[in-house]
Amino acid sequence: MRWKEFKPENNASDMTAAMGIELLTEDQYRELQKLGEFDLKTSSWVKTPFEIRKRGGALFCDRRYNHVFVYHNGAESYYAVRGFRGWLVDLVYSGP
Repeated sequence: MRWKEFKPENNASDMTAAMGIELLTEDQYRELQKLGEFDLKTSSWVKTPFEIRKRGGALFCDRRYNHVFVYHNGAESYYAVRGFRGWLVDLVYSGP
């Protein structure tokens, strides 16, 4: 299959770790959607429970029809319109 030629070098978990942030959980994603309408034409990977990840699965979310949906897919899946949303874990100011 041609799409296998363009497999990403990283995954969402590794990328967020490198950026010093964490993936949003499903609950955090739902809270985010209360602040505005996000992922109306895209979707975002969210932090997936260990029991699902160890079986090769992953969760992602989007907003359609004024409703937040949660889906599952293989962790190795990738799509041009799927990204991730994260949050800063420890933002500590250690001033002068």
